[in-house]
Amino acid sequence: MSVVGIDLGFLNCYVAVARSGGIETIQCIYLPQIVTNVKNTLHGFKKMHGRAFDDPYIQGERVKLPYELQKMPNGSVGLKVRYLDEERPFAIEQVTGMLLAKLKETSESALKKPVADCVISVPSFFTDAERRSVMAAAQVAGLNCLRLMNETTAVALAYGIYKQDLPALEEKPRNIVFVDMGHSAYQVSVCAFNKGKLKILATAFDPFLGGRNFDEALVDYFCGEFRTKYKLNVKENARALLRLYQESEKLKKLMSANASDLPLNIECFMDDLDVSSKMNRAQFEQLCAPLLAKVEPPLRTIMDQAKLQREDISSIEIVGGATRIPAVKEQISRFFYKDISTTLNADEAVARGCALQCAILSPAFKVREFSITDVVPYSVTLRWKSSYEEGTGECEVFSKNHAAPFSKVITFHKKEPFDLEAYYTHPNEIPYPEPRIGRFAIQNVGPQYDGDNSKVKVKVRVNVHGIFSVANASVIEKQNVEGDHSDVPMDTESSCKNQGKDDELVRKTKCYTKCQIVLRIIELPIQASLYKQLGQDLINSYIENEGKMMMQDKLEKERNDAKNAVEEYVYDFRDKLCGVFEKFVTEEESSKLSLMLEDTENWLYEDGEDQSKQVYMDKLQELRKFGQPIQERFMEHEERPKALNDLGKKVQLLMKAVEAFKNKDEKYDHLEPAEMEKVEKCISEAMNWLNTKMNAQNKLSLTQDPVVKVAEILAKSKELDSFCNPVIYKPKPRIEPPSEAQTKANGEHNGPVNGQSGAEAKPDPVPVLMVD
Repeated sequence: MSVVGIDLGFLNCYVAVARSGGIETIQCIYLPQIVTNVKNTLHGFKKMHGRAFDDPYIQGERVKLPYELQKMPNGSVGLKVRYLDEERPFAIEQVTGMLLAKLKETSESALKKPVADCVISVPSFFTDAERRSVMAAAQVAGLNCLRLMNETTAVALAYGIYKQDLPALEEKPRNIVFVDMGHSAYQVSVCAFNKGKLKILATAFDPFLGGRNFDEALVDYFCGEFRTKYKLNVKENARALLRLYQESEKLKKLMSANASDLPLNIECFMDDLDVSSKMNRAQFEQLCAPLLAKVEPPLRTIMDQAKLQREDISSIEIVGGATRIPAVKEQISRFFYKDISTTLNADEAVARGCALQCAILSPAFKVREFSITDVVPYSVTLRWKSSYEEGTGECEVFSKNHAAPFSKVITFHKKEPFDLEAYYTHPNEIPYPEPRIGRFAIQNVGPQYDGDNSKVKVKVRVNVHGIFSVANASVIEKQNVEGDHSDVPMDTESSCKNQGKDDELVRKTKCYTKCQIVLRIIELPIQASLYKQLGQDLINSYIENEGKMMMQDKLEKERNDAKNAVEEYVYDFRDKLCGVFEKFVTEEESSKLSLMLEDTENWLYEDGEDQSKQVYMDKLQELRKFGQPIQERFMEHEERPKALNDLGKKVQLLMKAVEAFKNKDEKYDHLEPAEMEKVEKCISEAMNWLNTKMNAQNKLSLTQDPVVKVAEILAKSKELDSFCNPVIYKPKPRIEPPSEAQTKANGEHNGPVNGQSGAEAKPDPVPVLMVD
């Protein structure tokens, strides 16, 4: 099992995986076919999460997209595409789920192991509805999202975890500003670092400023120029407009590196016309002056909210593709009176930070401890009906830039069930038309036995995903009980009210005093109704549908692979028929096969355009039935000379060994004559077989099937080895040295040799081999 971090971008996606003691990044661009399949390639849907179809943002985007949007039954956004020859809408959670499933598959292919746990990045300005929608998409993809991580927080983690020189916990923290301007949004944050710890102090953003806005400025300029110069209305042609966007983006990148005039040329742009223009950096900056003016305000905001001065900032780190624009970098540098830093990879930093966070959260990895404290992007208020006055009561439970994740407990005095309505305190601060978060009904609340209000404690929380919730609610219930309560266990959380003292919750193993009133804490059910929350039944249906589509995709891939195999065989065999196979086929066979290949090619683009997998497999088998013999002739002709030569050499070597045996070569004097006769006979038979086959083969033309195949020659060689080698290469028997008893016996009875002393007659000692 492995973990991944996913940067779910507006235009591109990046996946980072944790392995080999580090983080590796896989780039996943999901727009390669957009120009060739404009209306059926989905892109730019990241900000559709959690929004209604009637949302002004959606309606504004709708006119820019080449594909259609459709209102779903629950009022959310559906993206309409053609799937299996049928027009149908997919919910945004389904579309992102499909994308995440593809990224999951890519990760598993790279890691060679299954992937389940992940951390997914989201913009820091995403609201609860948007975050819950992304979480639902992860469910559809079969991923266990351990955390939705704000993009700038992921960048901060990727920066800080490898820093070895951070100040100690008791020292003054090091303040770093992170600027992330991607394709569709601009986000900034200021982070305080200590060793093993990061704390986001403030965050600010402009959700409608990004690289695509600079692209749009160029596109609008060129559309106006082409209307005047070529009489072309580019915005009426989706494919031409998309090509102009792509070329404008390329030009923007070139202008970041070059200040001189740069050309823009597009061939066959519209109505078979080639178009051309030019632009330089100064013109571009003048054209984008209103956009560049938006760079400074978020920087000023975070400094004010964090109560920091410019001299308190140690470094300014930039990431995101649009930060490569020189004018953007100049604006940032001018505000802080500092040079900006590019320590991090501008494209991969978010994904790498997510992968690191996933490894920290997963028990499967051991990572250096690193504490991460994020912030609440918008202040959150609770509203309820007041018991003491007409109207409602309310309380801001989380202020803007409050630490997160975080929990708070609020006490209410109620006699009946009540509702809590959560909403964003300042609707004008959120880039979202709906300030409501949800309604939480606290149930089973009633008066105390004496008619007093019940004390209800409600825990509210912003969790690790940045989502607000009423986590739990409980009531402190009074019970009038007399006698000794020494048998009341701790898990009932009993308490005593002593006369003349305030109420106090006493948590002990047992209460041994005699009390008149016992307090018990009872959990209360909560019914949550969240704005734009998908029901689990609907999510389950999306999951089931995704499983069916993945299976259908697998079958479709197998069908296309079978079709492609036929097409590939046709083209490959046709080329070889006029090339390497030409000598091995008769004119009649060549004509017949050429006609068959041509008919198959025509069939593929007519009746065979959409057939089942089995039909393609049968068609391929039919072609191979005629093509295989020709291919085999070629292969046999190529491989036969070597096989025959090897067998001939082997026969010669064996014959030399037989001749040496006959000539009394001491190397073979341990072999039995009868066995060598059998070997000689076997060699002779192999030689005769070889000569016969070679003579017969030499009489055949290349267009005829071979008399002997390579497999037969190899089998004959193997047969020769198995019969002859055990005899010819049989090792000589080992001569054992005399034993100690034999040596002693020889010394006692035989005595010394004439002319030698007794000591000289002793045999040499047997050496001992020491094995360690």
